Amino acid sequence: MFRPDDKEISEILESSKKVTKTDILKAIYSETLSLNDLAALLSPEIDNELLKKLAARAMELSRKRFGRAISLYIPLHYDNRCTNSCIYCGFNAKNQIERKKLSFDEIMKEAEFIRSRNFKNILLVAGEHPESADVETLVPVIKKLHEIGFTCVSIEIAPLEEDAYRTLVTDAHLDGLYVYQETYNKDIYSTVHPAGRKRDYDWRLETPERGANAGISKIGIGFLTGLNDLSEDAMMLASHLIYLQKYHWQSEYSISFPRIRNAQGVNSEFKNISDRQFIQLVCALRLMFPETGMSLSTREYPGFRDQIIPLGFTNLSAGSSTAPGGYCSESKDLEQFEVEDSRTPEEIAEILKQRGFEPVWKDWQ
Repeated sequence: MFRPDDKEISEILESSKKVTKTDILKAIYSETLSLNDLAALLSPEIDNELLKKLAARAMELSRKRFGRAISLYIPLHYDNRCTNSCIYCGFNAKNQIERKKLSFDEIMKEAEFIRSRNFKNILLVAGEHPESADVETLVPVIKKLHEIGFTCVSIEIAPLEEDAYRTLVTDAHLDGLYVYQETYNKDIYSTVHPAGRKRDYDWRLETPERGANAGISKIGIGFLTGLNDLSEDAMMLASHLIYLQKYHWQSEYSISFPRIRNAQGVNSEFKNISDRQFIQLVCALRLMFPETGMSLSTREYPGFRDQIIPLGFTNLSAGSSTAPGGYCSESKDLEQFEVEDSRTPEEIAEILKQRGFEPVWKDWQ
């Protein structure tokens, strides 16, 4: 089982405080990078000139590996009930918001609407409530989604046991699993998860391995920027991904970059990262993992999203709602967080074409 080496990461980050411009340039143009190289690319010593070189290199590697195809996906939130008390999330069990779990028919109504917008790549999302992660409920849902034309069905729900994932793969052909550690810093993790099953750091950390062992073909990981020091979490994530790719190589991995956004009950004292830091993070991880997919959500503002797509993103959400029933009805009070890019899928597709990319409505990988 993977466990982050806090001491090693701390020592690398401490050494990176002495990084020189030569060290940074060497890392930018190296064919393969070490964790020490990644630390150099995350250094605050990177000025605008170096950042431009870093971005150019990230774009070069992205086009070389992935061409100009961008896969479009959409989340379907089907349950906003939750037993956790995560202080950064609108679904926090203590928040006095309206709660709703969609029925099978309601889920299919949402899915049919989404399918009518050309999407073939769908992500089922729910708060961490036992009923929303019930395998007997999920199997017929996933099977039906495939029947109505979705070629890739993924989940972002409460972590499950390995046998449960295996059942979803064998009985329903589950394609993907997304699970974010939120932060790899154990102390901060405990602080921001004061109650609920999610408070178990190791249980969540082991989830990608359980999914891989169960035969899930696509697994996405990431952390929530704004909870902890950016460099520390980025280094921990890189260490985690290196481990997964080495010991669970049968699965394909991707990285997501969620930023904290406004939602009911969210602590306003969180210090989110700047756009510049976000760009540096994306580019650094693209150089570290040139073969790995990267996802960009509607948490980011339209203009900013349009500018950073070429840096390394391969998957893009579009036309998203974070509320159960949000596609077929007005459900603002049920949202997990505020969507910053509210443009339609058609508008997003047109923007991609204008920027020389090919929008793909299925998981093209």
